[in-house]
Amino acid sequence: MNEEEIAALLREARKLQLGTINPDGTPHLVTMFYGLDGGRVTFWTYAKSQKARNIARDPRVSCLIEAGDEYAQLRGVLVYGKAQLIDDPAAVLEVGLEVTRRMTGAPVDPETRGYVEHTARKRVAYLVEPVRVVSWDHRKLGGDSVNSSAT
Repeated sequence: MNEEEIAALLREARKLQLGTINPDGTPHLVTMFYGLDGGRVTFWTYAKSQKARNIARDPRVSCLIEAGDEYAQLRGVLVYGKAQLIDDPAAVLEVGLEVTRRMTGAPVDPETRGYVEHTARKRVAYLVEPVRVVSWDHRKLGGDSVNSSAT
């Protein structure tokens, strides 16, 4: 995928699989809703979560964003990066509001904003600074000869 296609998928998708590194070196994978800041992935989490503890120890992360239900339609972006902590309360709230807007697909109403403000007090946010980006788009493979049940 070219840069424009990658940016479009990042804008269109709402969830990613976040990979961090556990203390024993095994991967810790979770699905997260995410936001964007200048095209870079942002997310927030509770400050005491496993992912936050993992990132504090080792900021290397992987973010997998994918789309498509059939083999011939699969496409994705894998962002390898370093998660930069955002702990300023106002900035954490902004990330939370962006994640919520993208998650719901609608402007944040006053009631939802109150909930986001309440939960933001126990959260931290991260900006993923990309180190390497890998992408693929099976729609470009051509032809209908690809069996969608083969994986």
